[in-house]
Amino acid sequence: MNSYKIAAIPGDGIGKEVIAAGVEVLQALAARDGGFTLEFETFDWGSDYYKEHGIMMPENGRDTLKRFDAIYFGAVGAPDVPDHVTLWGLRLAICQPFDQYANVRPTRILPGIEGPLRNVGAQDLDWVIVRENSEGEYAGQGGRSHRGLPEEVATEVSIFTRAGVTRIMRYAFKLAQSRPRKLLTVVTKSNAQRHGMVMWDEIAAEVAVEFPDVTWDKMLVDAMTMRMTLKPQSLDTIVATNLHADILSDLAAALAGSLGIAPTANLNPDGKFPSMFEPIHGSAFDITGKGIANPVGTFWTATMMLEHLGEKAAADRLMKAIERVTANPSLHTPDLGGSATTRQVTDAVITAIQGDNA
Repeated sequence: MNSYKIAAIPGDGIGKEVIAAGVEVLQALAARDGGFTLEFETFDWGSDYYKEHGIMMPENGRDTLKRFDAIYFGAVGAPDVPDHVTLWGLRLAICQPFDQYANVRPTRILPGIEGPLRNVGAQDLDWVIVRENSEGEYAGQGGRSHRGLPEEVATEVSIFTRAGVTRIMRYAFKLAQSRPRKLLTVVTKSNAQRHGMVMWDEIAAEVAVEFPDVTWDKMLVDAMTMRMTLKPQSLDTIVATNLHADILSDLAAALAGSLGIAPTANLNPDGKFPSMFEPIHGSAFDITGKGIANPVGTFWTATMMLEHLGEKAAADRLMKAIERVTANPSLHTPDLGGSATTRQVTDAVITAIQGDNA
């Protein structure tokens, strides 16, 4: 029997609610499967920890995480702590040193959910967005000079390396190759950003030679937003920079029905460090404590974690349970236009897992 050690970091806001639900569902799934066990250890790092200790996580936090097989992350961000402090102090402080360079965000319209696009169904919107997760616009390079003076200057330098672009491009082409349509769209802004983005285009063409069975095309990021809304069926796998994919994946989640259902995997494909799995909805303090946060994104994220760990059958069983629950409108949370609670959705998914005879 395989046993996996999972570091649970609920973080802030509704992250605490949905990670608790996710752990409960995963334990029920492991018990139902019988072929593996999950050992969770929960860490209270986040904004509350920052207010008490002045840092988002302990100095030895990353060393602690290295001994785990995966990280299950909730959300980061609080109204009374600057966003750049929370993000760089926790999420990016894990992603970048652990070289989780491939951020993978699947998007599709789940059963029972109606997206905002007219006459667009599940057969028309089934994408995977691959986001470069280690450099680009979020490299952290730059600074501020002459603070508070009229001539104050702030710089935010985008860093694109041949090694970084090549590896994310190769990852995206391999992913596209594994999907039925074998179709990849490379998103840049190379008409205006004539150095880093032109290099993206050039490396895409170089890597494409290695994948002759993959059809690929290029889009400027502004035109991509139009294509996503007007011709969603023309897309399948998408690769973009750290900033561009961050924005486009939120649009994708909205087009699929709600940010509350969207999953993410921050992958270290080489396996040198643990990978981290998180829903993309954020801390959502406006609904924190109300018991109405949608846990579906966290459950879908869990399927990605299980696949990464090699438990494909369990991942499929969980996805089937999720789809069975979303197909029932009475189990839709408010973000999907319903009135169900986090507890009701969690219980329904557990029931579906336990009743699955597959």
